[in-house]
Amino acid sequence: MDLGVRWKLHGDGRTPAPGAVVRPDERLSWPRTAGLGAQHVVAMFGASFVAPVLMGLDPNLAIMMSGVATVVFLLATRGSVPSYLGCSLSFVGVAAVIRAQGGSSATVTGAVFVVGGALFLVGLAVRRFGARIIHATMPPIVTGAVVMLIGFNLAPVTASTYWPQDQWTALLVMLFTGLAVVCLRGFWSRIAIFLGLVFGYGISWVFDLVFGKIHSVDASGKLTDHWRLDLSGVGRADWIGLPTLHAPSFEWSAILVALPVVIALVAENAGHVKAVGEMTGDSLDDKLGTAIAADGVGSMLSTAVGGPPNTTYSENIGVMAATRVYSTAAYWAAAGFALLFGVCPKFGAVVAAIPGGVLGGITVILYGMIGLLGAQIWINAGVDLRNPLNLVPAAAGIIIGVGNVSLEFTDTFSLSGIALGTVVVITGYHALRAFAPAHLKTQAPLLDEGTSSYDDAKS
Repeated sequence: MDLGVRWKLHGDGRTPAPGAVVRPDERLSWPRTAGLGAQHVVAMFGASFVAPVLMGLDPNLAIMMSGVATVVFLLATRGSVPSYLGCSLSFVGVAAVIRAQGGSSATVTGAVFVVGGALFLVGLAVRRFGARIIHATMPPIVTGAVVMLIGFNLAPVTASTYWPQDQWTALLVMLFTGLAVVCLRGFWSRIAIFLGLVFGYGISWVFDLVFGKIHSVDASGKLTDHWRLDLSGVGRADWIGLPTLHAPSFEWSAILVALPVVIALVAENAGHVKAVGEMTGDSLDDKLGTAIAADGVGSMLSTAVGGPPNTTYSENIGVMAATRVYSTAAYWAAAGFALLFGVCPKFGAVVAAIPGGVLGGITVILYGMIGLLGAQIWINAGVDLRNPLNLVPAAAGIIIGVGNVSLEFTDTFSLSGIALGTVVVITGYHALRAFAPAHLKTQAPLLDEGTSSYDDAKS
């Protein structure tokens, strides 16, 4: 069985010729491949350790399990889809909602485990029936609205939890991160969030030296005098050791909050597979279902031991676009480095010490960017919001999601926020479409130009 772990040496294994492409089944010399792997780790590093921190999970375990998920993905796709699976930011909002409802880390990972299982089943369905089922059920108006409400539902977390811990540090970090995202170029712009965190560390340390302790709420919400940057845990942490593991716990209320994220993950995977196919010049249409299913399996493995879910990373696609090296051998090297990072508790202690004010400045931008990705989906697909068939369900669902509106069915069961907003968008759109007059349906087809090729290959 070909598992995609055999690579031909590209040229002399050193520097590719100008304009040459190193294909997925090729590699450079092993030292150069290791260097490319390290570059992929750096590219995914920022978001992959920010996400578990925001979700309240162990960043060491997150990095380690991202390596495991990447290995699973590469084996499942037989090395034909070069991609790294890092911690998904799409779940940050649902984790915050679950914790606000009294859920623990086990409750969060249990809910996300079920989402991983659902994603796996979606992948199997796509393998069997083609991408048409995705776009018929979740056209761009639905997908964009769900992604938008997931992002904007996070606004209260920043406003009430992170920002009040140190408002001036939060403001400075927000301004620095915004400048980094806009003004930096190439690789540096891709790690702007990470640079914002480093800047925040430095500012917090300087403020502690100059102004002393700050009188504000701490991470637990108590008003007290405390240091902005507390590194006492770093000194106590070991250099080598296994991350903290825990089993998931399953609660229906948490699962219903998390399930809508499946829509965002399917959209991410479809876009990433399409992008990689265009860069490599290979048709990867038949690999879309496998990629989605592999992503689901990787997330299930991670959350089964207490880690966060994973998804294909656009940061690493950017690295490939810049280097024109699509070798999956580099991703195997990246996965190996991630596994090594995962067994260093001191690294996790450094991450756990991120000041709340720093997270406040980062999340103002990050959460907003997640939400506005939904608007980008609408723009790319040419969604017409003047059409009431599109406008009404999206408007209702977004307000419900952002405002955390709830609907109580019994004393023990209710839907609210993200879950209820998603249900309203999906069922509202299809119900209205069933009764809408013909002239409201005669707009662009559900399959937009950027994704229709998937189904062409299936027909």
